[in-house]
Amino acid sequence: MVYRFRVILDADEDVFRDIEMLQESTLEDLHNTIVQSFGFDGSEMASFYISDDEWNQGEEIHQFDMSGHDTSIKLMNETSLDSILSEKQTKLIYVYDFLKMWTFFVELGQIAEIEEGRDYPNLMYVHGQIPESAPEKEFKGEDEGLLNGDYDDDYNDEGYDDFEFDENWN
Repeated sequence: MVYRFRVILDADEDVFRDIEMLQESTLEDLHNTIVQSFGFDGSEMASFYISDDEWNQGEEIHQFDMSGHDTSIKLMNETSLDSILSEKQTKLIYVYDFLKMWTFFVELGQIAEIEEGRDYPNLMYVHGQIPESAPEKEFKGEDEGLLNGDYDDDYNDEGYDDFEFDENWN
């Protein structure tokens, strides 16, 4: 089977790519196809996040294992498309370059039959040009009060300068 995706850049202007991938392809294959179809050089780290219908970010699927010995993390090269996507689970969030935060909404639009003579992955349609810099993101924490300067008024930092250098560190 073939998975048909629309990959949309989270930006003010409409920028998207329609991509076909074989169902047994990995998320690493999808990552490489997205990178190429949007014109990135592929030198930056990326992750996929399983998403619900409202595009809320869920479980991360990592590009590289930097956890050490945590066997519970999922890796792109070990995760096939058909193991996480279905007609009911159709949405992923893709983030490329964690310093610039290029963010894409990846939606499985259709599961179709393989077409004889077609090579996969297949870039079906291109719309819009990627901007020169990543669109600005507004991040909101769970406790908005701290972001607005509502700090604990009982905190006392008097006498901190009297400590020796070694005493400032735990």
